Amino acid sequence: MIAVDDTRKKVRIIGVPIDLGADRRGVDMGPSAIRYAGLNLKLLRMGLVVEDMGNIHVPQPESREIKDSKLKYLPEILKVSQELCDMVAEAAGEGFVPLILGGDHSIGIGSLSGMARVKKKMGVLWFDTHGDFNSPETTSSGNIHGMPLSVGMGIGDSRLVRAGGEGPKASEENTVLIGIRNLDTQEREVLLKTRITVFTMSDIDQLGMKEVMRRAIDIAADGTDGVHVSFDMDVIDPSEAPGVGTPVPGGINYREAHLAMELVAEAGIMSSMEVAEVNPILDTRNKTAELAVGLITSAFGKRII
Repeated sequence: MIAVDDTRKKVRIIGVPIDLGADRRGVDMGPSAIRYAGLNLKLLRMGLVVEDMGNIHVPQPESREIKDSKLKYLPEILKVSQELCDMVAEAAGEGFVPLILGGDHSIGIGSLSGMARVKKKMGVLWFDTHGDFNSPETTSSGNIHGMPLSVGMGIGDSRLVRAGGEGPKASEENTVLIGIRNLDTQEREVLLKTRITVFTMSDIDQLGMKEVMRRAIDIAADGTDGVHVSFDMDVIDPSEAPGVGTPVPGGINYREAHLAMELVAEAGIMSSMEVAEVNPILDTRNKTAELAVGLITSAFGKRII
């Protein structure tokens, strides 16, 4: 009988081809683009145990009617979020690190809910151009991909907040936003009233990514029993990641992104990860998806030597 090494890190991949949370089509093809860029094979070559659960079924926007302009496609997103929540909780409960592939960033609602079922106190590292801290009261678009972090903190529409369980799914004092450079006015005002730590692009420019990550990891890991890493690919400058749903100039560069993930791996704190907003329609020869794969492998511990 061949002995099985039970000490190897186990990764369970869950695809969520959703673009119901955004106005621009195309991010529903993100999971396929990331897989096509060689994700599974590269994780296997690192010695990880990899299970790919395929994709959650997501209805097409054209087949659905928007019933609330402040919460577009709410029933459909709630259903997807609940299914994702269940799958994430099951994976984490079985000792896997859930790796969720988006899709727009509304996936964060189900990801955080699922992890909250397994972990008593969650920290969050949220890499993003945007705050994702809107609500029906502050949103100008009604797009739910601009609300997942606020929902995770227990703020916003009660139906979204209750998805996967009552109350906040992570603690504000252990939540860190990294790479922010585009906030709505009201969103900014709400965010400033919380205990969430925000590192803007200006902070990264002045402190350097290494120092920002040192502080961020200390905050997210302080007293928590798990840290969820949420990586929106639009945090990277569009010159290096053109295939994203909502590109904004002035983002982090290739090496800063890799360094951030390398430091996450070095700290050994990551209990789950999601990658959002890869849009192959806007990409150049799958460049953004290939970068996403590289960042994922860095987060799971890939080293040069």
